[in-house]
Amino acid sequence: MVSTTTRKLSEYSDDHDHNIPDQRTRPRLQIEPLDFIIQLPPSQLPQPPPVNRNQDFDPQTELTMCFYVEQRPQPPPQPQLPLPHAPRRNRKKQTLAPPQGKTLVIKPPFPWATDRRAKVHSLNYLTTNQHIETISGDVECKRCQKQYQIEYNLEQKYNEISEYVESHMYEFRDRAPPEWMNPTLPKCKFCDQENCVKPVVSKKKVSINWLFLFLGQMVGCCTLSQLKYFCKHTGNHRTGAKDRVLFLTYLELFKQVNPERWSL
Repeated sequence: MVSTTTRKLSEYSDDHDHNIPDQRTRPRLQIEPLDFIIQLPPSQLPQPPPVNRNQDFDPQTELTMCFYVEQRPQPPPQPQLPLPHAPRRNRKKQTLAPPQGKTLVIKPPFPWATDRRAKVHSLNYLTTNQHIETISGDVECKRCQKQYQIEYNLEQKYNEISEYVESHMYEFRDRAPPEWMNPTLPKCKFCDQENCVKPVVSKKKVSINWLFLFLGQMVGCCTLSQLKYFCKHTGNHRTGAKDRVLFLTYLELFKQVNPERWSL
C-alpha cells in the first residue's frame, strides 16, 4: 500500500510540473511611447531653487542667528587734569658702623679734617675758629720725579669752583664733566713742564687729603676704590661708573665746605 500511494503522488507531481510554464521563458511586455505631451500652466510649473550667491553659506544646512545689541550713548570725554606732583622726600643717609677692629672716631690727619672718616670742616669754621686761609698738599712731577707742596687760598679757590658749578650744573646730568674726570694738572716749578704735577694720594684711605684735592679740582686722580670709600663713609650711593661716583664725591664736598649753600 505504501509503495502504490507513493507512486501515485510522484506521478501527480510530475504532471503538475509540466503544466506550470517556466518564468524565464515568459514573454516581456513592450510599451509603446505616447503620441501626446502633457502641458501644465505656468503657475504650477516647479520653480528652480534660488541662486546661492554666498558659496560658503548653505540655507538648507546652516542657521543664521542675529543679535541685537543696544547702543548706549557714550559720555563726553573729560579733560585730563595734570597729576599732582608728590612732595620731594629727603632721604636720610645711612650711618654705617665701623668694621671690626676700627673705631668710628679717628685722629684728624690734617688741621682742616674732622675726627670722622672722609669729613672736612666747613669754610666758616676754618676761617672763623681756626683762622686757616690756605690749604696745602703734596704733589709729584711725573717727569722729574720731584716732590714738593702746593698751597691754595681757601676762599679764592672755593669761589672759583662754586661759580663753575653754578653755571654748568644743568649740563652735568649727575655725571662728572670731562674737566673733573681728566683734570688739568699744575705746572712743575722745577722742570717747567705743563700738566705734569700729580697729587700724592695716600695709600691709606683714611689719610687722603680730600679738601686739597677738592680745591685743586684733582679728585679725579683718585681711583674708583678710593672714591667708593669716600661715598661709603658719607652715606652716598657708591655703585656705578667712575663719573657717577666722582660727581657724588664733589657734591658731598660742596655740602661739607658750605652746608648753608649746598644743603639741598
